[in-house]
Amino acid sequence: MIPKTNRLAKKKDFQKVFKKGRLAAGKFLWLKCQKNDKDGGRAGFVVGLKVSKKATERNKIKRRLRSAFRRFLGKMSGYNVVIGAKPEIKGKKFLEIVRELENLLSEIK
Repeated sequence: MIPKTNRLAKKKDFQKVFKKGRLAAGKFLWLKCQKNDKDGGRAGFVVGLKVSKKATERNKIKRRLRSAFRRFLGKMSGYNVVIGAKPEIKGKKFLEIVRELENLLSEIK
């Protein structure tokens, strides 16, 4: 689990990143990244109804995204990041998700 200090939780935080953040998109993930004035990086995750109508599947995808992002938390110091999933993420293996996320994070920084 990502520590509470490293999570985007408020609606206004998400809105700031959506408004002013830079976009990077891959085959089955997208992310928006914005610099912040805090020491640590913060992340939020978005998996919409277009990905799956079932809440259990959306939650599973979010858990996998959180787990993958935890590996890069130290590198994201000073950034707010919103990570979203495209419908193509269904059926992808965890290592594929990690690789895609790594590529997008290196592209955006």
